[in-house]
Amino acid sequence: MKRVGVIGGGQLAWMMADAAQKLGVELVVQTPSEHDPAVSIAKETVFAPVDDASATEILAQKCDVITFENEFVNLNALSGLAQQGVCFRPKLEALAPLLDKYHQRCYLHDLGLPVPQFFAFDEVENLKSIEYLGFPVVLKSRRHGYDGQGTFIIQDFATLEKKLTNETTTKPLNQSLFLLEEFVPFERELAIIAARSVEGEIVTYPVVETQQEEQVCRQVIAPAEITPNQVAEIQAIAHTLLNSLEVVGIFGIELFLGADGKVLVNEIAPRTHNSGHFSLDACETSQFEQHLRAVCGLPLGNPALQCAGAVMVNLLGYESSHSDYQSQRQQIAEIPQAHVHWYGKAESRPGRKLGHVTVLLDNQNRELGSAYANIIAHTIESIWYPR
Repeated sequence: MKRVGVIGGGQLAWMMADAAQKLGVELVVQTPSEHDPAVSIAKETVFAPVDDASATEILAQKCDVITFENEFVNLNALSGLAQQGVCFRPKLEALAPLLDKYHQRCYLHDLGLPVPQFFAFDEVENLKSIEYLGFPVVLKSRRHGYDGQGTFIIQDFATLEKKLTNETTTKPLNQSLFLLEEFVPFERELAIIAARSVEGEIVTYPVVETQQEEQVCRQVIAPAEITPNQVAEIQAIAHTLLNSLEVVGIFGIELFLGADGKVLVNEIAPRTHNSGHFSLDACETSQFEQHLRAVCGLPLGNPALQCAGAVMVNLLGYESSHSDYQSQRQQIAEIPQAHVHWYGKAESRPGRKLGHVTVLLDNQNRELGSAYANIIAHTIESIWYPR
């Protein structure tokens, strides 16, 4: 597998570039805009929306295998290509239970994995499930939600009705668009990146702690300060899921850690994931190289940390601008052991991921724990965000 087609041309595809060069792989990207980050690193580009299956047919003629940078695809339309012999990794059957968040919840529950209580929200009048859960509840769009989009913490009936009205004004009033979940008063949010090869070998990266604001990841601390038993439980969840789906490639698994020490699965991302960006600088094999190794049928690499730990901070847009923020990036780059990754997006807007910074920790810094990691993150954010 020497030519890999990637559906999606954002920063996740862009960050595959170094690994592709190292492995002697060429990337062919399907993406809608010439300004998308991965266009600059692709050997060829098919300009089309990511859910345009006719464009994916053109992509398939240019490569040996197709993988996914995001999950906003039309599986029904792609199934015809799979039947014609187009090789998708992960296969479409592995994505099918995951793209709708209600179906994802059902799949995880049926596997016996620990998940929050949840209900499909089929009708506005069907409020018994809310009464059972009690407020606050979490309302989620079943499709296409990411970075906090489509996820709402609801405190009362009035807010729920208002939110449903707002969300459905531009589309038919169809409550099957939504999922209801119990609100989990977690102590920490965690994540694990796991990869599975064509032969069924699985490797996992260190469990990390993620810190979110308004459901958007701001920081990642690797490794998370949790017990060995909790690490083993999370690794077992990853093995169960990837083996059940017969995945080939990388998956990101987001989890909650309750005050009682119990672990719950939050969401599955069937691709490289923000919580694994630290691996570019901190691990022997990055998540991006690992993903390409898996989909190309190569042996998996060593996911272990090459340092005591790492802190990753997302550089999020805070204004509408065409600036490249050269001054702030230069100041951040001067922090010891800092590695700045700038995605080269044409414009900034509030909440948009424009880049990230990873700071590597030595044993002395790591012993200071998450307090030191938080100091580093605060230093980066004080440079990045205007006072």
